[in-house]
Amino acid sequence: MRACALTHTDLTDFILRHVLSAADVVIDRAERVVLSERDSLRVLDLLEQPPAPNARLLGAARALSGSV
Repeated sequence: MRACALTHTDLTDFILRHVLSAADVVIDRAERVVLSERDSLRVLDLLEQPPAPNARLLGAARALSGSV
């Protein structure tokens, strides 16, 4: 209750403010991938110059679409 008084909020507002802040941190950690500079450059290179599809990938595409 003292923390509520010091922040001039009621208990519900105090709890919600801190719970929502903690939830944002959890969501951010779950949705963000942190790469090293080397790995970032590798991903960019693969996006710009993707490898040719291998037999397993082509087979999986055929199985999904029935036509590839």
